[in-house]
Amino acid sequence: MLHKATASIREEMYFAVSPLMIFPQTLGKFRVFIRQAGNFVLYAAENEQFTPRHRQKLHDAGVTEVYIRGEQRPDFNRYIEKHLPNILADNGIPVEERCKVLYNASEAVVREVFETRLPKGIGKKEYARVVALVEKSIKFLAMDESLKRIAALAAHDYSVHTHNVQVFVYTTALLQSMKADDYTQVQAGIGALLHDIGKTRIPNEILSKPGPLTPEERQVINTHPAKGLALCQEVPLSQTACHCILMHHERMDGGGYPGGLAGELIPPYVRALTVADVYDALTTKRPYADAMQPFQALRLMRDEMIDAFDADVYKRLVMILSGANMV
Repeated sequence: MLHKATASIREEMYFAVSPLMIFPQTLGKFRVFIRQAGNFVLYAAENEQFTPRHRQKLHDAGVTEVYIRGEQRPDFNRYIEKHLPNILADNGIPVEERCKVLYNASEAVVREVFETRLPKGIGKKEYARVVALVEKSIKFLAMDESLKRIAALAAHDYSVHTHNVQVFVYTTALLQSMKADDYTQVQAGIGALLHDIGKTRIPNEILSKPGPLTPEERQVINTHPAKGLALCQEVPLSQTACHCILMHHERMDGGGYPGGLAGELIPPYVRALTVADVYDALTTKRPYADAMQPFQALRLMRDEMIDAFDADVYKRLVMILSGANMV
């Protein structure tokens, strides 16, 4: 029993990645292990060049997973961020694997940015990581298969990190269907990844409350768009990204917050984010509601909330999800 427990602990000290994620001629600040007879054996040391020969030997041996020590995950995440364009453009890597890398890299960036805020909010270094991530992934997200594959990875238990990533993916798909220009896609993508950062300044007992909120608690929740914008005051946010953070709870019928804006006063890219935000919230499990199936969420949005949305954007979401065989 003790032997099994020890083995289990040792396994938890490592995480598996595809050997295709280790790039020839590049250096990583992490060790790469392979599994042999139940043991983890060092295959490549820190800062050792992982050559095509390394890769070929693994392929010939039928190795589909290599392992990295858990404490070196941040180093591996940064390595993936740096090489993300190469990964996403490499047709030798299955689309499913590339989607997994993009999703995990995005979640890691959002988590670290949200949890490592300076006293005044996001710093320029953290903001640069968000911008780079969006710029590197927009083209890949235009691929037909990418939405379907990434949606299959979507977390169904709500967290502010995974929610922001999923809203970014859906918003990008909507803007691409709306023929938005590249600048708008990138800036709205930045806004989507950061749209709920203000919730990090909301007490957790309110965010995690299993029952209905009191009017006073609702007022506190409603401050998160303004709090989110305040957290970004030290970085050069575009007007587009600012609008996404501040206006994502505005509604076409004027029933939203914080400004009660309606109709044409809400920019088209914010309308796309709003629809994506509500859809993802409905399809993830929150403290006060179970996750809905996609068709249930879309039906609820149509039957009970349609006046809140741009009808054309809502229809586009239905078409996008249908095209990805998600409904």
